[in-house]
Amino acid sequence: MRHCRLDLPLDHFRLLGVSPASDAQTVLRTLAGRLDRSPEQGFTADTLLARAELLRSSADLLSDGERRAAYEADLTALTKSEGTVVAALEVPSSREVAGLLLLLEAGQPTDCFELACRSLQPPQAPALGSSREADLTLLAGLACLAAADEAKLSRHFESAAGILRQGLQLLQRMGQQPDLRERMHRELERLTPYRVLDLLSRDLVAKEERAEGLALLEQLVQRRGGLESNSDPEFSSEEFQAFFRQIRGFLTVQEQVDLFSRWGDAGSNAADFLATTALTASGFAQRKPERIGAARDRLQASGRSGIEPLLANLHLLLGDVDTALDTFEHGANKDLKTWAARQSDDPLAQLCAYCRDWLDRDVLPGYRDLDADPDLEAYFSDRDVVAWVEREDRRSGRRVEAPVASVSGAGAAADFLPSSPSSAELDSFDWSLPPVRPRLSEPDDAAPDLEAEETLLSWRLPQLNLPQFSLPSFSWPRLSLPAPRLLASAVVLVLAVAGGAWLLRPRPATAPPAPTRGGVVPAQPAPGGSGASPALPARSSSADSPGAIQGTKPNSQAQLAAQRNGTITPLTVAEPSEIQIRSLLESWLATKTRVLAGAGLPANLEAIAREGMVERLANERRQDAASGVLQTIEVSIADLAISERTPGRIAVITRLRYSDSQRDAAGNVVGSTPTTTLRNVYVFGRDGDRWRLAASHSAD
Repeated sequence: MRHCRLDLPLDHFRLLGVSPASDAQTVLRTLAGRLDRSPEQGFTADTLLARAELLRSSADLLSDGERRAAYEADLTALTKSEGTVVAALEVPSSREVAGLLLLLEAGQPTDCFELACRSLQPPQAPALGSSREADLTLLAGLACLAAADEAKLSRHFESAAGILRQGLQLLQRMGQQPDLRERMHRELERLTPYRVLDLLSRDLVAKEERAEGLALLEQLVQRRGGLESNSDPEFSSEEFQAFFRQIRGFLTVQEQVDLFSRWGDAGSNAADFLATTALTASGFAQRKPERIGAARDRLQASGRSGIEPLLANLHLLLGDVDTALDTFEHGANKDLKTWAARQSDDPLAQLCAYCRDWLDRDVLPGYRDLDADPDLEAYFSDRDVVAWVEREDRRSGRRVEAPVASVSGAGAAADFLPSSPSSAELDSFDWSLPPVRPRLSEPDDAAPDLEAEETLLSWRLPQLNLPQFSLPSFSWPRLSLPAPRLLASAVVLVLAVAGGAWLLRPRPATAPPAPTRGGVVPAQPAPGGSGASPALPARSSSADSPGAIQGTKPNSQAQLAAQRNGTITPLTVAEPSEIQIRSLLESWLATKTRVLAGAGLPANLEAIAREGMVERLANERRQDAASGVLQTIEVSIADLAISERTPGRIAVITRLRYSDSQRDAAGNVVGSTPTTTLRNVYVFGRDGDRWRLAASHSAD
C-alpha cells in the first residue's frame, strides 16, 4: 500500500530558496523568479504544476506575518530540543515527485536520490508506464549524477562510484533514460583515476580497499591498451604518464614487483624495466640477492643498448665482481669512465661509487613501504647476503659460461626470458625523456651530468585541489653520475664479504677465457706475464641458459624434414591445440639452433616470431661471429602444458633438457654447459591470423 504522505528533510525557507531574514517582498519576488524558471529536463506537466503549488504554499506562509512567527517559533523549539530532530515538510503523495524535485533544487541530491529510489521500490512503486514512473526515474537519474558530483567534490571518490553504480542498476532495471545511463557510465569511467588514488593512498592495513585499487589500476591500464598505448580518449597520454608516476609512490615494493612483472611478461617494455628496478630495490633493501638475480636476468634479456653499467651494478650486488668489472669496463661510456677515474685508482672502488649513487637516485626512491639507505657496507655485511654469495660460489662449478650475456641482443638466453623493447619501440614510447647527453658546461672538477632531463607533469584531478606528491623518476637507463667523492673505503667494504675469500681467491694461470656473447671479453694476460684472468664462475639461474634448440623431436616425419630444410610454416588456426603450439615452438627453436650454428637467418622467420625475438637472435649471431664462436646446443622438450589461453594470447609452461658447447674458429671447445633441466614459460600472441612467439622467461 502506498504511503499517503512524504516527509521532505527541509523547511519552507530552503524549499523556496530564501534566507530566514528575508521580508515579505523578497519572498514574493523569489517566488515569481522560481515560477518563471521551471526545470527543462522533461518532467510532465502534472509534476511542474505540483511544484508550483508547493512553492506558492511556502511563499504564502512566509509572507503572512502571524503564520510565519508561529512557524519560526516551532523551528526554534526544534533546534533547542535534544536529539537529532530536524525540520521536515509533509507532502501528500499526489505532490511527492514535485517535492523530491524541489529537494534536488534545494541542493540535497543525495537525499533526493535515496527517497526517489525508495519510491520506485515495492510497495510504493508506481504503475508501469505511468507519468509518475517516468518522472521518478528521470528524477532519480538526475539526483544520482548530482549526488555523485557532490561526493566527488568532497573527495569521497568511492562514495561517488557507489552512487553511480546504484543509479545505473536502477535505471537499467526500469529500462528507461538511456542518455542518463550513458552519462553515468562515462562518469564512472572518469572516476577511475580518482578511485585509484583514493584506495591506494589508504593505510596498508586496509587490504581489501588496496586490492580493489590495484584491480582498478589494472583495468585503467588495460582500457588504454597498456602503459605504452594511448587508446583512452578520456585520459590523455600526458595526464596518464604524470598520474602513473604519482601512483607509484602509493605502491609497496612487492605490489610494484607483482604488477610490473606481470605486465612485462605480457609484452610491456616499460613495465619490464620497472620490474627490474623494483626487484633490485626489494632485493637490496630486504637483503634478498635472489631478487637482484631476477632483475639481472630481466635486464640481460631486454636487448636495450647502453645498459652495461646497470648490469655491472647488478653483478656487483650479486658478488660476481669479475663479471661486474669486465662489464663496466667494456660498457661504460667515456664520460662515465672519466668521472670514475677521479673517484679512485682502483676499478672496484670506481664501480662501488657508481653503484651506490645509482641505488640512491634511481632504485630505492618511490615505494610506499621502503626507506632504505644505499649502504653497500651494510648490504655486504649481512649474514644472508654473505651466505647466498658463498653458496653461489660453490654452485658455480656446475656451469661454465661467458661472464655476461649479450647487451645489444639478449644472448642465447633470449628464449628463456621476457621480451624487451627494441630501440625503435622505446623511441616511440614518449615518457617525456629526451636522449641522454652530457652537459659540457659543468666545471672541470665536477662530474658531467648524464641524467636525462625529464619533464614531470604536475597532474591535478580536474577541479579538485588534491595535494601534489613527489613523483619518482622513470627512464630507460639513466647513466647519472654522482657528485665527485673519494671512495677508498669502498674497496674495503666489498673485500670484507665472506671474509674476503670470494674476492681474494688465487688467480692461477689458465688458458685465455672464452670470448663472450655481447662483446665483453675478459682481460687477456700481458705478453710474457705469469698471470692470467681467472675463469669466471657461473652465477646464473636457468633463465640465463642459451635458448636455441637442437634435437627437439617433431611430431611427424614431415615436420622433421621441414625443420631440417629450414622451412618456416606459420600457425594460423584460431584455437590451436597443445600439439600445434608445441610444433610452432619446436620450429622456432630448431631455427635458432641452425642460426647459432652458423646458418643464415631465414627471411620469413617473422612468420612464427615477433620482431623483437628475431632481432635478438640476429644480434646474438652477430656477436658470436665477431667473437669467432659457433654454438652447438641440444634441448628436448620433455613436457609442455598450456597455462593460460585467451583469443589473442597463449602461455605455456615447458620442462626442457638442455646442454650446449661453444667452439672457436679452430674447432676448440671454449665453453660448455652440462645437461640440465629447465622450466620455462613461453608466450605466443596472435597477430592477424598468425600465432607468433612474443616472449619467454623462467618459470622458477
